[in-house]
Amino acid sequence: MIEDKNQERTPLSHLGEFALIEHLTKNFKINHKSTIKGIGDDAAILNFKDKKVVVSTDLLVESVHFDLSYMPLKHLGYKAVVVNLSDVYAMNATPTQITVSIAVSNRFPLEALEDLYAGIEAAAKIYNVDLIGGDTTSSNTGLLISITAIGEVEDEKIVYRNGTKPNDLLVVTGDLGAAYMGLQVLEREKEVFKVNPNSQPDLEPYTYIVERQLKPEARKDIIKLLEELNVTPTSMIDISDGLSSEIIHICKQSQVGCDLYEEKIPLDPAVISVCEEFKIDSTTVALNGGEDYELLFTISQEDYPKIKANPNFTVIGFMKEAEAGMHLVTRAESKIPLKAQGWKNFNA
Repeated sequence: MIEDKNQERTPLSHLGEFALIEHLTKNFKINHKSTIKGIGDDAAILNFKDKKVVVSTDLLVESVHFDLSYMPLKHLGYKAVVVNLSDVYAMNATPTQITVSIAVSNRFPLEALEDLYAGIEAAAKIYNVDLIGGDTTSSNTGLLISITAIGEVEDEKIVYRNGTKPNDLLVVTGDLGAAYMGLQVLEREKEVFKVNPNSQPDLEPYTYIVERQLKPEARKDIIKLLEELNVTPTSMIDISDGLSSEIIHICKQSQVGCDLYEEKIPLDPAVISVCEEFKIDSTTVALNGGEDYELLFTISQEDYPKIKANPNFTVIGFMKEAEAGMHLVTRAESKIPLKAQGWKNFNA
């Protein structure tokens, strides 16, 4: 949608903090019995009775985690929720509530925050979570978003990163590398626009990968599917920083080694095509790109027959003794040590 430059915008100073919170959250409904009290008091009140509570928090900072020159605010609100819920699903848990805190500069009018919260509301509805609180404050450095996701899980169903054993199988959902290549396309088009502001990018050939970057989805379907298949992973993690980094997390916390097979890594044809266009190795992208928000988990070999025919899962590796190390087994059957080369917060 083309923005009307003449449309009057509402400065946030016209509302003040409490009126702003009330305005942005007025459409959010409470759906979970565990939510006793949501927004509107000094604190939320939750009651999970006999279930364990899972809590995860992420902070997103403008110009570090997102670029508003190509990230629509509605998409940003949606993505900010999804990346937090993904961490809850990675514990084999069900998210039930979120809190949303934002710091915003005076360059953002009310209508911009309405777009942001429209994305948050859309994610809350799709993933069935209650918004129960948060905070708003001013910022001198652009937009910051902090979301805390809360979930529930029965004690015996919790899956940690440290439960895998040698001879377990390494499994991943979906396909990898699309989000990173979507980012490369968006960054390229941004540079073209800087040179020629009249140019309009044709993103249609890149629809799948751009969507994976701007509007990822958390794999809530996988948690339900695993339960239906009667499979409890021995360890699990979501892929936010890249496949290689996440494998290393599991291996170190479980004190095991791993052989990851290059030929088994699932890649969408669009990713392979755009990697060729950018002259980037597709395996490198899958290993280090990040932001896929797929689930990476291990299972005992006895559970393999339950998942082998399911198109949602790909067995990509084999867990070994710790002294065997962590390796990529290439198509040429040589072994290369895995390194955590995904995105790192504090790199210069």
